[in-house]
Amino acid sequence: MAAKELHLGVALDGAGAHPAAWREPNSRPAELFGPAYWVDLVGVAERGLLDFVSIEDSLTVPYERRVDADGAIDRVRARLDAHLIAARVAPVTRHIGLIPTITTTHTEPFHVSTAVATLDYTSRGRAGWQVRVSGTPEEAAHFGRRAVPELTDAELAEAVSSGVFPPPVVELFDETADVVEVVRRLWDSWEDGAEIRDVADRRFIDRDKLHYVDFRSSHFSVRGPSITPRPPQGQPVVAALAHAPLIYEFAARAADLVFVTPALDAGPDAVLTQVRDAATRVGRTGEALRVYADLVVFLDTAAESGARRLTRLDELAGREFGSDAAIFTGSADELADLLLDWSGRGVDGFRLRPGVAVDDLNAVADQLVPILHGRNAFRTTYPNGSLRALLGLPTTVPNRYATV
Repeated sequence: MAAKELHLGVALDGAGAHPAAWREPNSRPAELFGPAYWVDLVGVAERGLLDFVSIEDSLTVPYERRVDADGAIDRVRARLDAHLIAARVAPVTRHIGLIPTITTTHTEPFHVSTAVATLDYTSRGRAGWQVRVSGTPEEAAHFGRRAVPELTDAELAEAVSSGVFPPPVVELFDETADVVEVVRRLWDSWEDGAEIRDVADRRFIDRDKLHYVDFRSSHFSVRGPSITPRPPQGQPVVAALAHAPLIYEFAARAADLVFVTPALDAGPDAVLTQVRDAATRVGRTGEALRVYADLVVFLDTAAESGARRLTRLDELAGREFGSDAAIFTGSADELADLLLDWSGRGVDGFRLRPGVAVDDLNAVADQLVPILHGRNAFRTTYPNGSLRALLGLPTTVPNRYATV
């Protein structure tokens, strides 16, 4: 094996990252909201020996911020619940990690805790959680319990470039850090071995091994304990997508993985430095935050180059595709070169976003992965164990409430 083995995951979002992806011949638009489509996609990712699939979700339908898409009918304007997709594919997969996106701003942390813990049980220790902040007025309007101010494109661009966000945005991320803290404490509220299941003595649990979390902040007051025993991993993997120092700080406070979006021309060096600096500012100790670079990929096929595919999809959509992540077009060999280069510069792993889910995910599994095998840079079989083990995270996580 290479000195540093690559870590690869994939982000699944409907028919693909491109808004016209559903119109491609292989995209199965009639099946997007059926279980077979998702089982097949995750099966391809597992065939490719990928670390995990993350499943995108939000409290709004897919849209492009810079385009008035309220009345758009030429793109997929609906979603399934990411956690329930993960629950459906968990029993029919064996090794690949499952990381659904679950929003926090309008969701109770107690519910998130039990949902992810349950997924960890049904997947036999392969669950994760991508934390998402719900920061738009449209999302708030679904619930009617709070007002969320809207940033203009100019205000958002200025905040990202300067690193100075308006107080309401800072407050949202402070609240989300509290959500993750509550969830993590609830996962620990049952000690390992709290379930006795002693029929003769009529004792199912050892009550001394269940603990109140008694979390109090300006956002939450949660007593606990959870109603779900401690997950098989102890602490399922927590991930976050980040684009700016404020959000790098949140990830350093709360997450195990951070998905970042370096530009192709600039490379990952500056982002890696910002993430390290953010971890220092918040005083992160212990296990280092793992940094995964996101790339949207349109890979060459036998019939068409990736660049031509993207151009053709843009023509179908009537506009140029844009993304928060860098857009790669080219051959699987060229993508392998890029991944190995960035890995050598300190990136811990990669999350690929298929431009067209069916086509590009198959290309990753059937073209990219064999090339990486030929370069001794990627596993040739799955090891046994949990998602934490697959990602190189500690597999024994001490319980903060356990008594000696």
